[in-house]
Amino acid sequence: MTEKPTQISQLILDSISEWGLDLSSASPLFTLFSLLILLGLCWLAFKVTRRLFSGKLTRFILATKATWDDELQRHNFFKRGAHLVPGVLLYLLSPLLFAHTPMLLVLLQKLAFIYILLTAVMLLSAILNTIEDIYEASRLSQRVPITGFIQVGKLVLALIAVILIVSNLLEKSPVLIISGLGAAAAILLLVFRDTILGFVAGVQIVANRMVNNGDWIELPKYGADGTVLELGLTTVKVRNWDNTISTVPTYALIGDSVKNWRGMQESGGRRIKRAINIDIQSIKFCDQEMLDNWEKIRFIKDYISEKKRELAKYNQDNSITEQDLLNARRLTNIGTFRAYMVRYLQHHPKLNQDMTLMVRQLAPTELGLPLEVYCFSADKNWVSYEGIQSDIFDHFLAMLPAFGLRAYQRVSDRPSNHN
Repeated sequence: MTEKPTQISQLILDSISEWGLDLSSASPLFTLFSLLILLGLCWLAFKVTRRLFSGKLTRFILATKATWDDELQRHNFFKRGAHLVPGVLLYLLSPLLFAHTPMLLVLLQKLAFIYILLTAVMLLSAILNTIEDIYEASRLSQRVPITGFIQVGKLVLALIAVILIVSNLLEKSPVLIISGLGAAAAILLLVFRDTILGFVAGVQIVANRMVNNGDWIELPKYGADGTVLELGLTTVKVRNWDNTISTVPTYALIGDSVKNWRGMQESGGRRIKRAINIDIQSIKFCDQEMLDNWEKIRFIKDYISEKKRELAKYNQDNSITEQDLLNARRLTNIGTFRAYMVRYLQHHPKLNQDMTLMVRQLAPTELGLPLEVYCFSADKNWVSYEGIQSDIFDHFLAMLPAFGLRAYQRVSDRPSNHN
């Protein structure tokens, strides 16, 4: 088994002797020459492989129709793969050159093993990144994000690499190393507390579809209000509406109050729920002149006609004259305005007419009588939604005087009747 190393060593000695140096295989200078030759070969092999992967292979990958190889190229999978060649050369050639220096041989092989192992971890990490990017480009990623699981996979790879490196350096079985970690379990739990909580939370989030990438969420405790950019193992990145980025612990999504607007985004409309406070002092019964004027309004023309017939029939059936103000049924300006609001909303082209639509009267307060609009905008885009909502209430506020009503406000410019 020693013939081959002796022949290689002799070949190097013969080459050195041609330069006028008389060395033996046990000499330190021979060891230095051999080490320089080995490192030079490894460096040369790395450069050749790197150039090959960066040139012809890259052009071939970009020319294919497949996308997965482009993603591997983008994550430097092939460039990282070039590191395997010098590592393997160092591991295989060192026994042939340093058989007479066992301590250096052991050191070089350990370094080669660690180098190959770290390169393998980098390659697997690039594969995981590629899988994540390909998955994120699919529609399924909006329903089941896998960023957290990819990060768990990277963490497992790193832990395995660390155990194998320690095992190699100490020349102990990896099983013994793992069993020895039991004594440090408390420290590990403390160090990886957020990771463990995040992993458990991530499993629950994915299993229950609580939060996905692209969801609009609100976490008041953390000041986060915006779109989920990345659902990671330990943190969640949220782009707020002012374009700032909030980083929130993953376990906060299951431990704290979270509002997720996905239901609104997936539904047929976005809710409009806002009230106009009516000054109670402006509420009154309608006289004939008011009704005649309101009959000219397109949306409530039929309503006024129908109500006039209904009230006239009721008063006639109960022998109530128009002068009997106490017993006669009469329309009010606020009731008529509420009917107008409903019909205006029913004819609005930008509201979803298949969802709940109503105008309701809330309990009177010291701020007046609230008339609340409850309907759904068909356009769920925030900017468009706010525009639709504003247009609706601009119109209603402008129509109040036509019905003899006034919006309540604490400080009024209405002339006082008191001296």
